[in-house]
Amino acid sequence: MAARTRAAVAKRLQKAVGPLTTAALARMERELAEFRALGAADRSWIGLVAQSGISSFVEWFRDGGGPVTAIRNDVFGNAPTALARVVTLQQTVAMVRMTMDEVERSVEQLLGPDDGATVREAMLQFSREVAFAAAEVYARAAEMRGAWDARLEALIVDSVLRGEADEAVRSRAAALGWESSSLVAVVLGYAPADNEPSERGPHNVADDVRRSARQAGLDSLCAVQGDRLVVVLGGVGDLDKAGATVADCFGPGPVVVGPLVGDLLSANVSSRAAVAGLRAAAGWTGAPRPVAADDLLPERSLSGDGHARHRLVTSVYTPLLAGDRLLLDTASAFVESGGSIEATARVLFVHANTVRYRLRRIADVTGLTLTDPRDAYTVRIAITLGRLLAPEA
Repeated sequence: MAARTRAAVAKRLQKAVGPLTTAALARMERELAEFRALGAADRSWIGLVAQSGISSFVEWFRDGGGPVTAIRNDVFGNAPTALARVVTLQQTVAMVRMTMDEVERSVEQLLGPDDGATVREAMLQFSREVAFAAAEVYARAAEMRGAWDARLEALIVDSVLRGEADEAVRSRAAALGWESSSLVAVVLGYAPADNEPSERGPHNVADDVRRSARQAGLDSLCAVQGDRLVVVLGGVGDLDKAGATVADCFGPGPVVVGPLVGDLLSANVSSRAAVAGLRAAAGWTGAPRPVAADDLLPERSLSGDGHARHRLVTSVYTPLLAGDRLLLDTASAFVESGGSIEATARVLFVHANTVRYRLRRIADVTGLTLTDPRDAYTVRIAITLGRLLAPEA
């Protein structure tokens, strides 16, 4: 088409921008329920987008229909970013398509069959570029929301670790999709290396954690703090299974699971135990991965964790000390005799079956089996701490 003819056609189209926009909006009103559900302000913005799109097409056609540039700013530049939260990408594509269809239906009446056919052909290229521009708008909006969500999530996890969680933290977590109101545990370990390969391309440990937790029916919040990865899990039923669910998301090294607590506001109790456990995990080279923080009580107590010392004394030493001290004397003699029932019986001047009976009672009151080397080590540390911190009268 000659430049003069193209300019004339574009001039006639420019005069029809208003009526075409009105017709397109009227059609949206009739056929799109989601458009009717919008508020007046949002519908007004969509009207401006539709008008800008038609005007941009006219200018592009007038200029020769060359490479399409600056479509995003020309068509969507006036609309606020918040509009992307109100109207989905699918709905936007439907509205753009409807606007372009309305223009196509009208150009032949406005321009005649020959010029109308030329304009319709040009619109195919232009509408494709508008669709790409719409996708870019939503992609940028998603990136902005993702960056904000990541910062908010990091603040929530930091508040949990510092013991500053309150109702505001619960509200912010709910904005990120947190639904659990009870049974929360904190999992702590080392973050994977930035250059670690991933089947999904560039490694994003937060996405890995959320995906794994969601598949197990758990809520999750996570943040990388220095070389550590902190994961808060909600809706936990089985502590071991919950820890195993996200263990593969961590880098090399121990993964420690804090104890279950009532809700997100008390998650600092779980995080404190997990932090102490991670610091002391090097003391148990045979520890499983993940390992419960409560299973690291001996190492935690040796590394200076006062809460672990108190737990060992109250849960192991004090029950053994109760009553006639027979259980305490038996446990002490057993671990000091190298785990030999016969040697223990000789030290206590009792029959070996009596020692076996008392060992079963010790297991009942402490939950620890002295014939297991790890449990025997725990009892030995507990007895030592009990004698230091809670000496007998």
